[in-house]
Amino acid sequence: MNNRFVLRVAQCSVLLAVLSSCSSRQAVQQKPYPQDLPSGQFEAVASWYGADFHGRPTASGEIFDMHAYTCAHKEDPFGTQVKVTLASSRKAVECTVNDRGPFAAGRDIDLSYAAAREIGLIGPGTAPVLLQVTGREMSYVKPVRVQSSGTRGPFAVQVGSFAESINAVRLKAALKLNYANAYIQETAINGTTFYRVRVGNYDQFTNASETAEKLGQEGYPAYIVRADVQM
Repeated sequence: MNNRFVLRVAQCSVLLAVLSSCSSRQAVQQKPYPQDLPSGQFEAVASWYGADFHGRPTASGEIFDMHAYTCAHKEDPFGTQVKVTLASSRKAVECTVNDRGPFAAGRDIDLSYAAAREIGLIGPGTAPVLLQVTGREMSYVKPVRVQSSGTRGPFAVQVGSFAESINAVRLKAALKLNYANAYIQETAINGTTFYRVRVGNYDQFTNASETAEKLGQEGYPAYIVRADVQM
């Protein structure tokens, strides 16, 4: 079967899985927030994810464990520690950002099954919450690696390489939240197809280096390489 056809099927499957993972959950019932929020707290809508993604790589490279206290956020750097308080009951849980999402409109943070269960979010599925950043585990910051630093481009920043296209599609979707030029490059090595997730392309090494540094600070593994012109 053609690899590009397989990749397109995987992309469609992931999109449907992401959008429908909470389809059986009830619609959000808005609850009134306190008129004056404590300093550093922000209004948000939380959802959760679990078994469908258990055992797969997160955007940070860690393997998703639905029983760990983790969460997905669209912008917070990986390693960010967030206190999530259910607005209706004031039940709270602390979790660590190690993934990107949620991808459904109107949602701001995706909790792991364990974190959602802690505050009673499993039943309603989505609910208003208060978010407060409490710190960050700096071990998530990644050093930039360089394969090619020559003067002739194009250059790209490789963030991941997978034998399973589904994992590459998920990482690309995560990167697309903040990096519009993320793409997947297919490469055959000894008869096996690898799906490389990259950000680029850049004519100048300095531009690729700036992006790589930003990705590394966010917690992505960043590897500067010579890019294939065909994207």
